[in-house]
Amino acid sequence: MLRHVATVGGWTMASRILGFARDMLIAAKLGAGPLADAFFVALKLPNLFRRLFGEGAFNAAFVPAFTAALTRSGQAAAQQLAMRLGSLLALWLALLTGLGLVFAPQVLLVLAPGFPARGAEHFALAVELTRITLPYLLFICLAALLSGVLNGMGRFAAAAAAPVFFNLLAMAALLFLTPYVATPAHALSWGVSASGLVQLGLVWFAAARAGLALRPALPRIGAEEAAVLRRMAPGILGAGVTQLNLAVDVIIASLLPPGGLSLLYYADRVAQLPLGVIGAAIGTALLPTLSAQLAAGRRLRAQRSFNRALEISLALSLPSALALIALALPIMTVLFQRGAFTAADAAGGAEVLVAYACGLPAFILVKALAPGFFARGDTRTPVVIGIGCVVLNLCLNLFFLWATALGAPGIALATSLSAWVQAGLLALLLRRRRLWLPDRRLRRAAPRLAGAAVLMALLLVLLDRLWPAGPGWAGVPVLAASCAAGLLAYASALQALRALDLREAWRHLRRRPRVPPTPA
Repeated sequence: MLRHVATVGGWTMASRILGFARDMLIAAKLGAGPLADAFFVALKLPNLFRRLFGEGAFNAAFVPAFTAALTRSGQAAAQQLAMRLGSLLALWLALLTGLGLVFAPQVLLVLAPGFPARGAEHFALAVELTRITLPYLLFICLAALLSGVLNGMGRFAAAAAAPVFFNLLAMAALLFLTPYVATPAHALSWGVSASGLVQLGLVWFAAARAGLALRPALPRIGAEEAAVLRRMAPGILGAGVTQLNLAVDVIIASLLPPGGLSLLYYADRVAQLPLGVIGAAIGTALLPTLSAQLAAGRRLRAQRSFNRALEISLALSLPSALALIALALPIMTVLFQRGAFTAADAAGGAEVLVAYACGLPAFILVKALAPGFFARGDTRTPVVIGIGCVVLNLCLNLFFLWATALGAPGIALATSLSAWVQAGLLALLLRRRRLWLPDRRLRRAAPRLAGAAVLMALLLVLLDRLWPAGPGWAGVPVLAASCAAGLLAYASALQALRALDLREAWRHLRRRPRVPPTPA
């Protein structure tokens, strides 16, 4: 599992680095104003449904079923299941995309209720950009199905590498298509849709090479398909509660003055680096691992895998969160303060980033805790918790918006607080049902990991006071040196406190995985 986490995390890191380059280009061309706000709202709609119907609910229900079929019945049965479900998903997504194209103005009235008050021209621009980006929903959700097939077979590289093309095509469109369309935001929107088609082609080719070329099949709802669909329905909220919380953030942020929504986007992109690299990698690798172990009756091994996933989550999320808090202003300044993005925008974005970073460990723990339910076919429990957290997030958003003067940082803080509640409830229910028993190693490591992260954060604050990073490219070496020093300090503290054996982790990463024979 650690090797799979490293594979997914490595490719996700590459994608996030390219994502920073893309966002730096967007910030320089669009800034943090009305044009950027319109594009980010247009992008939010297909991204939301991608998380819910693609990577979220569908994969949470599909991967355990596909893995069980592959383990018990062989590759042919698993392939038939994937093809039938793929056809059903394609029909549903085509209908959803068509409705979105027709009713885009009405959808935006719900997603961004503050936009009409900004003027008819601003609202019309957001509607136009939404219609351009909507085909991305169809392509990327089908790509998520194929990624689930690859993950269920223990092949993680192609699915993890596919998002790299989102960033490459977005940057290419912004640089080369802008002179031929109305605005840079139009160019970005066309690049988004094109990237979805390219990602779909990549994972289809990878699945075909693995011996599972999926072709259109007559939609048929048998017992296995019905079970996946039943689990998917509640999982739409359970697996995608983070995205629903972010959608609530967009709705509330549309009521802020122009630029507030853009600051939330830029800060969220920075926070998404560790969340994507760590959280998505752990969740992606853990779900098929647990599903296969439970299907084979290896419950003790599943418990060990689950505890090690939580240990890895804490070891990586705690220093990431504290580093983002300690270096929030230098990060926003170095990455984005150029062109149309001003020093005031960087300062405002830093406040939002601190609020998001406070919830980063919770976001990542949710990614590790949820598979404890999904691998056992339970998507109902996360949905009950998810609904409560969405309501809590909405209430906190409204409180911070009208009862305090926090503005955009208050919206981010509400999301972080609701994530902590979600993680706590998931862990509590797993313990009460005896589905998770924290072992001695995890109980011993957790406080030591926190202590090592605090020592690292204190060093980063000191370095920022002594050698502050300036705006633009000149600040990159200073920020990079601070990050390298913090990483070295954290690794040293881990060894000094005996919180994590780095040599053991390295041995696991170098060990060649055993590939079990595929059942006939």
